Amino acid sequence: MADGAGHLQMETFNPTTSARTYRDALGCFATGVTVVTCASAKGPLAMTANSFASVSLDPPLVLWSPGKNSSRYPAFMTAQHFAIHVLRNDQAALATRFAKDGTAFDGTAWTMDTNGTPHLTDCLSRFDCLTHAQHDAGDHTIIVGLVQNAAHSIGQPLVFAQGAYGFFTNGS
Repeated sequence: MADGAGHLQMETFNPTTSARTYRDALGCFATGVTVVTCASAKGPLAMTANSFASVSLDPPLVLWSPGKNSSRYPAFMTAQHFAIHVLRNDQAALATRFAKDGTAFDGTAWTMDTNGTPHLTDCLSRFDCLTHAQHDAGDHTIIVGLVQNAAHSIGQPLVFAQGAYGFFTNGS
């Protein structure tokens, strides 16, 4: 329904009783897409995440938030070191692969750093982190990482919004 100026009116709802509508509202916020990696007892492990943010420049801190219901959650909670890889706009298949299977490194170019953390060798940027803090946050945990090293290349980021991957074009 539109108001007199032609704008659609927003629907007000209670997020505790309308979980699907709440997810849809959150999905309106476009995010970048990352793959977070760590070493685990079973080998290299990865998880696709869009819950990534910069926290501080001094000291260099970033955060991400794994869901507690993930089978990969325990490994990331005990990892001292992890790497966050920001994906390029042509890497949606890689994001989907690691969203489905955290051990799907076959066919993916990667190396291991001196801490045993898997590094995807082809991404837009990477942040090598030491776990700095963990904060309980409902059905997720906020993991704050102290960035020890970072890498960056040229390209456009992969974006996720309203349940789909995409990209944006630079305006003039």
